[in-house]
Amino acid sequence: MEKVRLSVGEVRELAEAVLARHGLSPDHVKAVAETVIAGERDECASHGVYRLLVCVHTIQAGKVALDAEPAIIDLAPSLVRADARGGFAQLAFNRAKPLLVEKARRTGIAALAVNNCVHFAALWPEVEEVTREGLVALAFTPSHAWVAPAGGTRPLLGTNPIAFGWPRPGSNPFVFDFATSAVARGEIELHRREGRPIPEGWGVDAEGNATTDAEAAMAGAMLTFGGHKGSALSLMVELIAGPLIGDMTSTESLAADAGAKASPLGGELILAIDPKGFLGALAADHLERAERLFEAMAAQGARLPSQRRYEARARSLAEGVCVPAKLIQDINALLD
Repeated sequence: MEKVRLSVGEVRELAEAVLARHGLSPDHVKAVAETVIAGERDECASHGVYRLLVCVHTIQAGKVALDAEPAIIDLAPSLVRADARGGFAQLAFNRAKPLLVEKARRTGIAALAVNNCVHFAALWPEVEEVTREGLVALAFTPSHAWVAPAGGTRPLLGTNPIAFGWPRPGSNPFVFDFATSAVARGEIELHRREGRPIPEGWGVDAEGNATTDAEAAMAGAMLTFGGHKGSALSLMVELIAGPLIGDMTSTESLAADAGAKASPLGGELILAIDPKGFLGALAADHLERAERLFEAMAAQGARLPSQRRYEARARSLAEGVCVPAKLIQDINALLD
């Protein structure tokens, strides 16, 4: 497949130009572009520049507020709410993060509910930002009902990712982010675009039959990872990032979409924990114990989750990124 090499700076210019061309306000352009850049830079192709197509489709469908000004609400000593007012989630998170961090440091633990937001991206960029403040972080969000529960054949749950971050003194934080579906929906879409079959276990067709056809899986239902275990975790995400914070489930988000095939509308829950809240002056000693655990994993030849992304980041910053030429052609067409 023909590829185009771009510097990270050129990815930023492209992302900002496309988003501005389609009417996003300057603050939203910067916030959304940084998430797209992060995905491409860290070689997470399904969350990189491909997502510009997703963002523009959502804009053209009229399913996102282009200049929404988030409202940041101080609910309680350990609680923050950010009402995105129908805008993309990134700006609401950026505006609320300082208060979340402040509350976590003051009380030991804090939670941020981002409500009424349009979410198209991975969770690890937000989690990494919180973790770089020296905090442990978790994040959850539903999506559209694309995924069948274990034992079912019809979409009911979202891809419903879970992300976790752990601060590492003098090193990049330990961060993982995975969908509770067998794979992120963007991966199936990339297979569809490139005419490649998907692995068995990613989805079923509209009749509930196993399929390796990406288009058939997208018209049918995705599957959870790990059978009933992934299904239970997905349901947990529905509950704690939906009804618990007064926002939509994946089924409700898909109904609100009304066939537009835009990005999900709903909520996101982010938790931040300060190790010093539990440990006080002993926090550094116990964080060092965690480092020994990481070292023991590496000694066995095991790859620490997030290691690949950081290696890719260093490579991309030095050498640039390679993007399919057809994808760049489709994105450039958005500038016409």
